[in-house]
Amino acid sequence: MSLTRELILEKLKPIEDPEIALGVVDLGLIYDVEIVDDKEVNITMTLTTPACPYGPMLVEQVENAAKAIEGVEKASVAVVWDPPWNPAEMASDMAKDVLGIW
Repeated sequence: MSLTRELILEKLKPIEDPEIALGVVDLGLIYDVEIVDDKEVNITMTLTTPACPYGPMLVEQVENAAKAIEGVEKASVAVVWDPPWNPAEMASDMAKDVLGIW
């Protein structure tokens, strides 16, 4: 099985922000997935707010989920604040429905 961005995002979908009860992928918190030499995964993500009390836990869950994918030897997660998270532009349609954004 070769690593793809889609496969990695699929493995990250179950990780939920406990304050919102929606997944980090559907919320649009995963900004980028870089695959290096088909064995290293670098993920760029943000949080709903810099003060998110669950931030460290979410980052750890994302990293652990990536490391658990067959063939991944190394995974890292970078948290960025630019661009700022904007659910109206970044969240999936399902997440927008749940959040009442339209």
